Amino acid sequence: MGLAAVPGLGRARQPAGPEQAAMAGHDSGSQHQFTGFAKYFNSYTITGRRNYVIATYTGIALIILYFKLRPKNKTPAVADK
Repeated sequence: MGLAAVPGLGRARQPAGPEQAAMAGHDSGSQHQFTGFAKYFNSYTITGRRNYVIATYTGIALIILYFKLRPKNKTPAVADK
């Protein structure tokens, strides 16, 4: 039993032709023309994904800063009578 008889071994695979060169998954944005909001925030381009991450982290940081820096109310738990 030689190497050619074992599937996956033996001859090297030939490079894919131009019609088979695309990898699995969605397109990387080469054919999409976005305008408006979608130009900066989309899931098809690396820049669009990066902008979503930056916006998410900024929102979380702002919420944390709001709760850390807001004034504390010093009201007594029981009102005097």
